[in-house]
Amino acid sequence: MRTVRLLLLALLILAIPALSFAQFGVAVTFAPPALPVYEQPMAPADGYLWTPGYWAYGDQGYFWVPGTWVEAPEAGFLWTPGYWGWGGNAFAWNEGYWGPHVGFYGGVNYGYGYGGSGYEGGYWNNGAFNYNRSVNNVDVTNIHNVYNKTVINNTTINNVSYNGGNGGSNARPTAAEETATHEHHVPPTAMQTQHVHAASTNHELLASVNQGKPPIAATSKPGEFSGKGVMAAKQAGAPYQAAETKATENKAAANKAAAQRAAQPNPSHAKPVAAKPVPAAHAQPAPRPQTAPKAAARPATAAHAQPAPRPQTAPKPAARPATVAHAQPAPRPQTAPRPEARPAGAPRPVTAARAQPAPHPAKEGHQEERPRQ
Repeated sequence: MRTVRLLLLALLILAIPALSFAQFGVAVTFAPPALPVYEQPMAPADGYLWTPGYWAYGDQGYFWVPGTWVEAPEAGFLWTPGYWGWGGNAFAWNEGYWGPHVGFYGGVNYGYGYGGSGYEGGYWNNGAFNYNRSVNNVDVTNIHNVYNKTVINNTTINNVSYNGGNGGSNARPTAAEETATHEHHVPPTAMQTQHVHAASTNHELLASVNQGKPPIAATSKPGEFSGKGVMAAKQAGAPYQAAETKATENKAAANKAAAQRAAQPNPSHAKPVAAKPVPAAHAQPAPRPQTAPKAAARPATAAHAQPAPRPQTAPKPAARPATVAHAQPAPRPQTAPRPEARPAGAPRPVTAARAQPAPHPAKEGHQEERPRQ
């Protein structure tokens, strides 16, 4: 029974060789940005092979993994770049690998010898790698095993970075690439893995930040993101379509937020609703309307009823006209009949102050005295 299981497992591995180095768990519903245009830094030393840059996917969306020079794990091995492939409902990442021949990498034109099929950047000869100077930037004073061979489209300009789907490459594996798929492969080296991790933590390499034009497009060695060997992208490979990317990222963020809220809302919202009506501290607004009738009871007390008696003192000014002090103008018309009462009294007619016209005849008597003289 065990032998049968091992045979079935072996047949399964042989049936899906192209997925043996796939980056499982990475599937995105929208395509990566186009490959940016950049210059290749100079090879640091003999034995380093160029590994082109590509768009990887992380928690914050697509990010750029700079192209870099990497030491081959062993002489005679070539690098087959990874690529994004449409699987019918999403894009899946197929991890790159080392092997004696270059296999299928989706027909993506990565440039610098990787024109979509095979590799024209160099070859191994007796344990030494020979560099094609037409596509590789090498210092001939330090590296002597070089040659020149013209390669068309040796730079990535306005190239899509995926195979299949809407607008992707339509390339299919050739017979030689199918054969290379079944050969012995070696996964990315530890330096390459560290290089990808460093890129994933660099905020400037996010496609949503650099708009498809990363400031660190290529490096002379893995993980070295500063110094003379760093090359910035000249331009984005194509206008960056961020609308779909941001919309999908927003949906993913909204789904995560909704999932977190779904776990918290029931207990968190239930506690305040049940607890607030129970304690008296939160019920204070309810008893305050009950204290309002107490204000109605206060007018019954004399101390708090002072504003009420004041309107009762208002009739007092009505009583004031009954007093003589404020009614002085009224009694004056009553003094008018008093002259009628004076003739009833004897002494007031005897007053001679108003009988002065009688003494005028006395002046006439003075005129009689003049003739006496």
